[in-house]
Amino acid sequence: MTAKTAAADAPPPALHLPKRRGVELLLLTAAVLIPVFGYLYVGLVTHGSAPADTARYTAGLGALALAAHLAVRFFAPYADPLLLPVAVLLNGLGLVLIHRLDQETPQTPGAPGQLVWSALGAALFIAAVLLLRDHRVLQRYAYVSMVTALLLMTVPILFPPVNGAHIWIRLAGLSFQPGEFAKILLAVFFAAYLAANHNALTYTGRRIWRFQLPTGRALGPVLTIWLLSVGVLVLERDLGTSLLFFGLFLTMLYVATGRHTWIAIGLALTGAGLYAVASLEPHVNSRVTEWLNPFASIEAGLGPGQLAQSLFAFGAGELLGSGLGRGDSTLIGFAAKSDFILATAGEELGLAGLSALLVLYALLAVRGFHAGLALRDRFGRLLAAGLAAVLALQVFVIAGGVTGLIPLTGMAMPFLAQGGSSVVTNWVIIALLVRISDCARRPQPQVPPEHPSEGGSS
Repeated sequence: MTAKTAAADAPPPALHLPKRRGVELLLLTAAVLIPVFGYLYVGLVTHGSAPADTARYTAGLGALALAAHLAVRFFAPYADPLLLPVAVLLNGLGLVLIHRLDQETPQTPGAPGQLVWSALGAALFIAAVLLLRDHRVLQRYAYVSMVTALLLMTVPILFPPVNGAHIWIRLAGLSFQPGEFAKILLAVFFAAYLAANHNALTYTGRRIWRFQLPTGRALGPVLTIWLLSVGVLVLERDLGTSLLFFGLFLTMLYVATGRHTWIAIGLALTGAGLYAVASLEPHVNSRVTEWLNPFASIEAGLGPGQLAQSLFAFGAGELLGSGLGRGDSTLIGFAAKSDFILATAGEELGLAGLSALLVLYALLAVRGFHAGLALRDRFGRLLAAGLAAVLALQVFVIAGGVTGLIPLTGMAMPFLAQGGSSVVTNWVIIALLVRISDCARRPQPQVPPEHPSEGGSS
């Protein structure tokens, strides 16, 4: 064999993508400094001086970001460099907004506790990046994930309702929402189920007008998921969890099959379920009634309700906002730091700041979908799409509720709102996306071509 032939038969060199950990560190520096500047600004506006705990806040957020960066640098070096900085920036801005609202309610401070929960979420992020070396391991625990998720969603029914919904567990002075953890487990189960059954779900039955209807066997799982989501809505009286549950499955089903028919069927089932439950369940009915006429309480002489106050806050913000610390969103009431924290952003940062926040969430979702598209295994693609869809659906449901686009759901804005369960589970979602993106961008070993035997005649 000549040297020229050997060179021609040699495998092509592996494509080595840049790791971009330096870019990530630079972005993380900006992601820490921007919230620190906001924290200082709130202190100067409200008290005329920098907050006394500025150094503690800066050190806490900086240590959180640095520890997470080191975990990614050494254990997921090819991960997407945008995921971690965007998550840190959103988390930091959430702490600033909660601290700003604490100035109006010093008797119930939320920022110190939120910083502790953020640290716990970052610790779980680091643990997931270190311990989960291959996302495909999760496929083995598909049905365990499903059973655990159903248990987590049904346990709160045994506890007293909080603000009309059975979504909280309160023990020994601590409270958390098990449904927040269930959404990750459901994404794992749906990804494994659809990866194994995508052929049956893609096969369609009779065609009616422009729609290609699925077979009865393929429609069975969709109807089951729909009934479960309606059951969650009835038993827990929680519109947000039900919409997220069914919306997640429908999104992943469309990604797995590419059939537009599933979208039409899903929207029809969603509308039918919401209409039936809203007509029969008083708590859900009150949410829909307030959505249809948010100013009814004003017309009745009872003053503005939460949704009306939220709409007033967005209107007062105009283009550039009133400035951090200069708004009146605390008039919304007890949910100002959780369900309606986006109204504070809209009033004090204006349309420009609110748009920037939504762009950050869009970046997380887009980079999650991008990581999934770069994978070769179907389970990983569906899992990445599901996790990105969870973030996108939460933002849509919450932003739509507080702006009057859809009925209020009572969910927490990812990373931004006060809520320990929410911030912890969203950090775990980012960890899984980091691991998936690392597997997607990591160079694959090249397999040398097989050479024919040289013993024969030429």
